[in-house]
Amino acid sequence: MTGIASLPQLIISMMLFLLLFFGIGFLLNMILRSTWVMAVTYPIIVILIIDETGIFDYIFSPGSSFGALGGHVANLEPVDVLILIFGLIGAILAGVVIKMLRNRGYQMF
Repeated sequence: MTGIASLPQLIISMMLFLLLFFGIGFLLNMILRSTWVMAVTYPIIVILIIDETGIFDYIFSPGSSFGALGGHVANLEPVDVLILIFGLIGAILAGVVIKMLRNRGYQMF
């Protein structure tokens, strides 16, 4: 474990990512009147977090960009994968909560 030094730090990081992406996802879903905006855009955000390649490099030189992305994904530590999974869970929970609130009659924006 190179990035995370202790178990409490790992637990706090997981909860922070869950709450961060739940909050952002809830607000985006509410403002854009959609349900799964954050859950769909989460993989793009993860790519931006783990890869140093610019966005336009994926358009102009996709072969080398996606090859480098594969290398970065393969080199992720299990701790990093766990933290990113909790972010995805938070994004999915935001969609579930928005859907439940709309089904119960709450109008948001």
